[in-house]
Amino acid sequence: MQAHQSLPEQRRRLRWRSRRGLLENDLLLTRFLDRFEPRLTDAQVQGYDELLDLTDNDLLDILLDRPHEVTISPAAQAVVSIIRDLAPASQLTTGP
Repeated sequence: MQAHQSLPEQRRRLRWRSRRGLLENDLLLTRFLDRFEPRLTDAQVQGYDELLDLTDNDLLDILLDRPHEVTISPAAQAVVSIIRDLAPASQLTTGP
């Protein structure tokens, strides 16, 4: 089994799957990939892939640390922590 970094087609697939229906998810995921994708470990890629399997609404709830009923693995939680550090929820919320 080859590492994520040695397979360009896997890297392209990961970026393609990151395109989401909600703009907020797009912004968060793109920012994360732009900064960290070249250095992701296989465990981080696995956790990120798990996040991409979620619905847009569940993913956004997790990323913004809103109440949710979805359980994610420790690998996915580690990726969520990195994404949250890049863009605190206060930067994404709008309204009065």
